[in-house]
Amino acid sequence: MIIDCHGHYTTAPDALGAYREQQKSDLAADPMFQHQKGILTISDDELRESVEGAQLRLQKERGTDRTIFSPRASWMGHDVGNESTSKFWSEHCNELIYRLTELYPDNFIGGCQLPQTPGAGLQSSVAELERCVLEFDFVGFNLNLDPSGGHWTSPPLGDRYWYPIYEKMCELDVPAMIHVSGCCNKAFHTTGSYYLSADTVAFMQLMTSTVCQDFPDIKFIIPHGGGAVPYHWGRFRGLADMLKLPPLSELLMKNVFFDTCVYHQPGIDLLVDVIPVENILFASEMVGAVRGIDSETGYYFDDTKRYIDNCAALSPADKSAIFEGNARRVFSRMKA
Repeated sequence: MIIDCHGHYTTAPDALGAYREQQKSDLAADPMFQHQKGILTISDDELRESVEGAQLRLQKERGTDRTIFSPRASWMGHDVGNESTSKFWSEHCNELIYRLTELYPDNFIGGCQLPQTPGAGLQSSVAELERCVLEFDFVGFNLNLDPSGGHWTSPPLGDRYWYPIYEKMCELDVPAMIHVSGCCNKAFHTTGSYYLSADTVAFMQLMTSTVCQDFPDIKFIIPHGGGAVPYHWGRFRGLADMLKLPPLSELLMKNVFFDTCVYHQPGIDLLVDVIPVENILFASEMVGAVRGIDSETGYYFDDTKRYIDNCAALSPADKSAIFEGNARRVFSRMKA
């Protein structure tokens, strides 16, 4: 079986976007507008239509089996509105994911977003994580280290602010994919620089913290191949040495994992050469940030299975671990 640990519902019906636009309209009239959940009317047939020509078709064409599926990352939009805004937006988004896992249990496994709000506590996020795991059988979630959307106003990941989430992660035994959302800072391109910068920032924040020592069983996935980390591994090893920290293999690599959302063969070859196989999880992000066909290969950039298949450095056992075994170990609530 081939498990894709990183997929987003980027093809949701228009009604979801209309709900969000109504929230924004309410906020334009009153920035502290207190939203009610309301009803989001989307039929099962609309849900089927939204994925059967996209994610499901691509699964079949590319030879993958199951996707850990979460709401559209760039739409999490934690910087929009207030706590009531994010609470009900997150609930609706997560409930659509749950419905898809019920309609297609052999194809989709749930992952949720949290109603993080800049400057607010994490109580509602803890509650939503617990709801999605215990009621919907979700196996993981997206954790935004910068809910301000590019202004970096939140404490670093080592701050005690985040510990309620870490405690719940360990209690429920679910990993966090550290994933930012859309960017409202014009200095960043959302998927080209903001995402990759945030991935790199996340690793450095964890490296200079005691999170993995305080929570020995915690599990984090840093997506998009780890940002700059694997490609500057010597820099991070050297910084750890200069800061009198333990070697990275002891400090982080029992708790931190990287996915394969790297869209060319040399990038994947370097990733598997630098990062231990047991720390790599297969992922494609489809349908995600890069959707076109590579003119140099004739294949879609995000057809990442091909890169693993064609990686000469990987043994059949290595490929099996990346495609399935590591995901089952990290997402330990996943059913057989």
